[in-house]
Amino acid sequence: MRPSLVSYLNERLPGFGAECEIRQFQGGQSNPTFHLATPGAAYVLRKKPPGVLLPSAHAVDREFIVMRALADTAVPVPKMLLLCTDESLIGQMFYIMQYVEGRVFTDPGLPHLGAGERAALYASMKRDARQYCIGSTSRRWG
Repeated sequence: MRPSLVSYLNERLPGFGAECEIRQFQGGQSNPTFHLATPGAAYVLRKKPPGVLLPSAHAVDREFIVMRALADTAVPVPKMLLLCTDESLIGQMFYIMQYVEGRVFTDPGLPHLGAGERAALYASMKRDARQYCIGSTSRRWG
């Protein structure tokens, strides 16, 4: 995957460069996700998993479109940079987005957090969900 992918990204992302360290994020539930580190920036690549999939399953193109549409709203999303629908490049459709530093919770039960911190996190998620509600009819998703 590496040489052709790096060449492709270097041609399409200003400042990407030829040096790139790629590592897969661990603990994901669905689409394989990778951290791409270059001397000048960091990126995230999400792709469909390999194998035969249901037609609407693992729609990374839909993820890309929705998050790009949310960019001009109060919902915090990373910047969407590139969608590649050419599956011949790395074997699956993929997209590239800006890498954003943060905490990653791999177990939804959050067993490593204390009860108080877990309750506060869930309350924050509920509050954010209400704050960021957006009527789908008011956005152009495509």
